Amino acid sequence: MAAVRHFLDAIKFEHTVFALPFAYVAMVLAADGWPGWHTLIWVTLAMVGARTLAMSVNRLADRFIDAANPRTARRHLPTGLLTPAQVTIAAVAAAALLVVSASVLNPLCLALAPLAVLFLVGYSYTKRFTWLSHWILGFTDGIAAAGGWIAVRGAFAPPVYVLWFALTVWIAGFDLIYACQDVQFDREHRLHSVPARFGIPAALTIARVCHVLTIAAFALLGVTMGLGWLYWLGVLVVAGLLVYEHSLVSPSDLSRLDVAFFNVNGYIAVILFLAVIAGRLA
Repeated sequence: MAAVRHFLDAIKFEHTVFALPFAYVAMVLAADGWPGWHTLIWVTLAMVGARTLAMSVNRLADRFIDAANPRTARRHLPTGLLTPAQVTIAAVAAAALLVVSASVLNPLCLALAPLAVLFLVGYSYTKRFTWLSHWILGFTDGIAAAGGWIAVRGAFAPPVYVLWFALTVWIAGFDLIYACQDVQFDREHRLHSVPARFGIPAALTIARVCHVLTIAAFALLGVTMGLGWLYWLGVLVVAGLLVYEHSLVSPSDLSRLDVAFFNVNGYIAVILFLAVIAGRLA
């Protein structure tokens, strides 16, 4: 049980809230209401498998980098609280859960599962060769929305691309801010990020642009799907939270990049999910 607790802490299981609500958003929109227990349960299991796989591989891939970085040196693999074998077993089990869940949902979900696994495993390595890694991470998280939609309809449609784009730029903007903590370390170890390549002021500016695009995409989604006024109220709240998020950091002060900062993004995901449900009812 201690190993399980350490593992859940290592992969920040609670941060599943960032992407899971968007899978639910896509399901509600695709079904034009309640998607049914069968779809809800198997999409949830697929999402748990996907994120567990992604974070397990991330911790394995970065364990030597984490050990060298003072900010991350106390993580579970560098300190020996978990072993690489334990995390590898968890990653394999998570991948199996994802594939089995996809197979139960429909043929298209199963056919696309290997591509999803490729991104879930591969994104952790992208910072070794490109500063576009922030958007690759966002695109990978956006698979949650695509999966939720096709789980219901068995096919893609324009609204899911809008939601996927929104997730891509939202997560990328968040990750740009987060990466500002490691500028010096990334430069010394030849790791690629926008802050390391272009500086912290540029990174924060690009993050703001990403989040403006996020709100624009949410607005387009509302128009496309004909969502009611309660959805628009939710989008307004999300916009306010993004403004607040950016007020917490500046090029000269990153000290508030803490739990409160992460919580804001969790609130954004949940609020948008509730806004979609309310917008369908209003």
